[in-house]
Parts: sequence; C-alpha cells; structure tokens
Amino acid sequence: MTITDPISTEVPQHDWLADEQRYDSGVYHKHQVVMTRAEGATVWDSTGREYIDCVAGYGVANVGHSNPEVVAAIREQAGNLIVMPQTLPNDKRAEFLKELVSVLPAGVDRVFLCNSGAEAVEAAKKFAITATGRTKFVSMKRGFSGRTLGALALTWEPKYREPFGVAVDNEHVSFVTYGNIEELRAAITDDVAAVIMEPVQGEGGVRPGNAEFIREARRLTREKGALLIMDEIQTGFCRTGKMFAIEHFCADACQNADGIRCGCKAAEECMVVPDGMTLAKAMAGGVPVGAFAMTAAVADKMPAGGHGTTFGGNPLAMAAGVAAIGFMKRENLAAQAAEKGAYFMEKLRAIKSSKIREVRGMGLMIGVELKEKSAPYISALEHDEAVLVLQATPLVVRFLPPLTISKEQIDSVVAAFERVLTAEK
Repeated sequence: MTITDPISTEVPQHDWLADEQRYDSGVYHKHQVVMTRAEGATVWDSTGREYIDCVAGYGVANVGHSNPEVVAAIREQAGNLIVMPQTLPNDKRAEFLKELVSVLPAGVDRVFLCNSGAEAVEAAKKFAITATGRTKFVSMKRGFSGRTLGALALTWEPKYREPFGVAVDNEHVSFVTYGNIEELRAAITDDVAAVIMEPVQGEGGVRPGNAEFIREARRLTREKGALLIMDEIQTGFCRTGKMFAIEHFCADACQNADGIRCGCKAAEECMVVPDGMTLAKAMAGGVPVGAFAMTAAVADKMPAGGHGTTFGGNPLAMAAGVAAIGFMKRENLAAQAAEKGAYFMEKLRAIKSSKIREVRGMGLMIGVELKEKSAPYISALEHDEAVLVLQATPLVVRFLPPLTISKEQIDSVVAAFERVLTAEK
C-alpha cells in the first residue's frame, strides 16, 4: 500500500452473523448485517458499506463513535488499573465523581455508581424506599424504565411486563397519563416513595414533557414527602440541547407557551431540581456505566451495605467518563445539539409527505410520527439508503444521532427519508 492508497474498511469475510445467531440467547431481532467499525456519526459493515448512524447505540455515542479523547483515556487507563472495588478509593473514580457533580443541578451531589440505566433505576427505587420509609411509586403511562424486574415494574408497556406475571410487582406502582395533572394529584398519596418520569419520553414516542406538569410534580412530592426522580438515562449529557433535559423546564410560572424555560432567570435559580436522577447511556462515551445521583438527604438514609455492585465505578469506565464529559463541556456539545436539532427538525418538517403526522423532539432527540406503521420505512432506510434509525412506538421513526453529526450528514438523512416516504411500494 502506498501512502496515497485509501484506507480499506472492508474486513476479511467470516460468518459472524451465523455465529451470533447460533449462540446468542435469541431475545434480539438481528439485522442481517455485521458492523465492524465506526467513527463520529459513520458506521461501516463487514463489506465496507458506509452508513449514517442515527441510532448511536440507542443514544449512547453522544460524543461520536470512537471519540479520540475517550479512546486515548481508555488506552492509558487500561495500562494502569482496570478494576478496583468501591470500598477501595481510586484516583480516577474521584476525578469522575467531581466532574459529574460539576454538571449536575445544585444540591444533587451524591452518586451511586453502577453499570447501566436499569441498574440506576433499581438503585433509585431502593434509595427512595430508605429515604421515605415507603414502598409505593408513581410512574408514567408510555414511560420506559428498563427490563430488569424492579425497573420493569415502572415500565408502562404491558408487552414488556406480561410474560413475567406476578414476578413484576405492579401492585406498588400507579401509572398516570403524562401531562395529566389531575391524575398526578390523585396518585401522589401519603404512602408514595417517589414519582419517576422522563423529561422526554423516548420509547413512548419522543414526547417532550410539559413544564406545568413537571412543576406540579415537584410541588406535590415536596408536599407529600415523596421524592421526584427524573429519568435522564436517554435525555442526559447534552442530547436535548442542555446538559440535562430537566434544565429546560422552569420552576416558576414564567415559561413560554411551549412549556420551555424562557431564560428570565439564571438556570440554577429557575430550573426544577429533583431529589434524584437516573443516568447512564452517554455518560462514558460508549463504555458501560450507570449512576443514581441524589441529594445528601436521600443518600444519608441508605444504611451502609444497603446496596452495592462489583463493577460499578470501575477505573476504566471512570476514565472514559472523565474524557467524555470533558469533551462535552469543552466543545459545548449541548449548544451543538440545540442548533443541529432545530435544523434537523426544520428540514424534516419541510418534507412534503401526507404520511407524516407530526415532527417533534428536543435537541437531537427527534421523533417523526407517521400515519401508518413505521417499520417498513425504517427497514428501507437501512437497506436502500444506508441510514440507521430507531422505532419508538409502532408509528414513530426516532432519530438519535451522535451529537457530532454534521449538517451535511443531516441533509443526507433527510433526503433519504424523503425518498423512502415517496417511493412506490
């Protein structure tokens, strides 16, 4: 190879797909493609075909695939220390905790580290129980909290819960319609430990929250002695145009008509501040990590040894997290997401197709609701246009690209989407 030769992305062929299907548990529907490399918002398969990625590992790769700073941090840390339990303090863990707390709402400054979003929800439930002495929860219709048994109890969609019957303890959970204040008031009784909600419902169809509803949830939980827990697993770390989506919602009645904070006060004075936040996905640039962040009042009620994890807070994930959050701050990734998201939605709304019912979202968390099933169009985008997207409810096409995606790539995605919508079946 001479220095002028292009770098080949093609990988020597092997039947990896057959091996994965043969030995995998079978719970996943496998695409008929094998991905082998990614950079930024571009993914290549084993044949060398190039895709624009609007999945980002289900909203994980906010800083871009194989972000050079995250890669360098992982390489350096792997040569120093990979695993160390949380009973033994570690330099990189301390650095990560300080960095994370620096971007959290004021007062949310204690953190339980784990490995995933579902684990963060499990931790949140236990901390809520010990903090309040109560065992009931209020969750949202169309909300998604995870698939472990404890998290599953807070997940609305019956198809996820029903196969497991009474093992999913739904007797202690009340579901309310997201945005319905009267239902919320009726549900928050004196025996409720916590209300948990996503500021933007992802699996539920990319539905942004309403400031009045979130504000009332904050008021009622304080009045009743319950916790307000915001699920920022998908919305956190710049995805919606703020470091966390809760920053969009005003604590006072000074919001614009769309319910978003108008900027009349400094963010720390104006925003709704929860008692806890579940975090994961984009926090470490692609390395598995999760956390439940909370106030000291919540943390201090958990007895020593009341919860734990072997791999949570491992130095490798912590090093990746320090690099990822540092990149987000330095590159002002939240502002990039806000600008690119507005551009993306404007372009999507300009598509002339009677099949589109609504384009909605916040930052680069975007849903296009169709008037018919979205699955055929999602498949056509992948197979015909080399664009990867997600489904969110049977009618919604969800776009969750890396926040480093370029406007040129956004233009290509929109053009591809328009082609599959207008193509004859």
